[in-house]
Amino acid sequence: MYDAQHMIILGFDPGYHRVGWGVASGGTQKIVADAWGCIETDPTQDLPERLLHIYHDAQKILKKHRPAIVVIEKLYFAQSVTTALKVAEARGVLLLATAEFKIPVYEISPAQVKQQLTGFGAAKKFQMQEMVKIIFKMNEIPRPDDAADALALAYCGFIKIGAHYRP
Repeated sequence: MYDAQHMIILGFDPGYHRVGWGVASGGTQKIVADAWGCIETDPTQDLPERLLHIYHDAQKILKKHRPAIVVIEKLYFAQSVTTALKVAEARGVLLLATAEFKIPVYEISPAQVKQQLTGFGAAKKFQMQEMVKIIFKMNEIPRPDDAADALALAYCGFIKIGAHYRP
């Protein structure tokens, strides 16, 4: 059962070069962005080493923040099948790390995130980032972009479980 008064939700925006992550906490009255960043991999390394790096860093983030749920973006069709497969592999590593902590996962499509944050499923990236800034009452948009996307995912987790704050 979730505590609607105070909950921690972690969002993961998967990628194989950079994984955005964002931690939000709160409940029915207020939601705050607690931490965010990116897991960055070395492009000179082979994919298995990059995936291992993502896995270990995801474990550290999960252990440190102890979220009640994890929200991860669903993979959508990319123009490059090779890129899509690598992102899918990174996503699998994130799901594995989360499963090891026995944390429930909510998967959401990019269009659903856009719809929930802006009311428009085809919103532009800058519109999404601006909404993250507004929702979390920040002075500026979180950087890098992947971290802002992960915070958007975390916010969608609050909507999913019904313990959300509407500014």
